[in-house]
Amino acid sequence: MMIYYEIYFDGIYIDRDFATLFVEAVRSLGFGARVVSGYLCDPDRNTIGSEGAGSTHAWAEVYVPGAGWITFDPTNRSVGSFNLIAVAVARDIRLAMPVAGSYAGPADALVEMSVEVRVTGQ
Repeated sequence: MMIYYEIYFDGIYIDRDFATLFVEAVRSLGFGARVVSGYLCDPDRNTIGSEGAGSTHAWAEVYVPGAGWITFDPTNRSVGSFNLIAVAVARDIRLAMPVAGSYAGPADALVEMSVEVRVTGQ
């Protein structure tokens, strides 16, 4: 079964799009791959998509026989998970959202929201 994704590159990238594109490309080569959703731990804000502690992020993992699951962050062109905090893993990015929900009420009722991720140890 072939699944087609449309990703539009209009100067605005989304890490979820890059992760999905990477996973589908790897699968087309015959490897097992999955999408991971979570947080990017980058207090210095040096990586793409970083808004400081608590930045949501998506990346990919590829199963390599003999080596296991290898982490790839196509948005930041990196291998390894030294700065990634996984929350959900799934075959499809729509099934791996770290935060999802809805709100019913006046649009001006929510003035501000913040998330803080504090890494304290291993």
